[in-house]
Amino acid sequence: MSDTTDFRGTANRTDDRLFLPFLSNFYERFAKPFAWVALRVAVGGVLAYEGWRKMGNPMAMSGFVESLNFYPGWFWSPLLGLVNLVGGLFIVFGFLTRPAALANTFMLAITLWYHYVNPYGPTFLTPEGIAFMQTPEAAQYFTADAMRRLGDGGANFLNQVQGKAIFASLFWTGAAGLFAAFGGGALSIDNRMKKEF
Repeated sequence: MSDTTDFRGTANRTDDRLFLPFLSNFYERFAKPFAWVALRVAVGGVLAYEGWRKMGNPMAMSGFVESLNFYPGWFWSPLLGLVNLVGGLFIVFGFLTRPAALANTFMLAITLWYHYVNPYGPTFLTPEGIAFMQTPEAAQYFTADAMRRLGDGGANFLNQVQGKAIFASLFWTGAAGLFAAFGGGALSIDNRMKKEF
């Protein structure tokens, strides 16, 4: 056999490419489709949850989106929540997966860009504040954990937070982009429809 497979495993896989050819049916009929569903449910579920939280206060991000030059904020702020909530649910069920994932990918790419060009900053404290943290008096005002994190002005903590913000945004942008490119997979509503995006 010399057939090839797409990313979702919807075409026939060649048994001669496998070290253990007897696993071919397991991969094709179980592992690939269910792994795709598990990832789809996880990504869509997290996006839907974030959308649900945003819809609890739909205007909360108005000022933020306007700071990114998306006007008017009263339009874009609730739209972000709806894109996450409805798009996330569509991804979970594999319904109109590509357009739902594409909308979320675009939004998440803006988040990634924002974290990249607007880092958290080098420190929380001025040099005087760092010097104060070294005094016995500081122990009255800060917990031991705060003393440890602020001993360098918060530089190490902020560096870690910045790295996590960028990598988390990169992961979620890539995960949504994966479904925008490849769709819902074999076990999806899209696959049962006569046509898909």
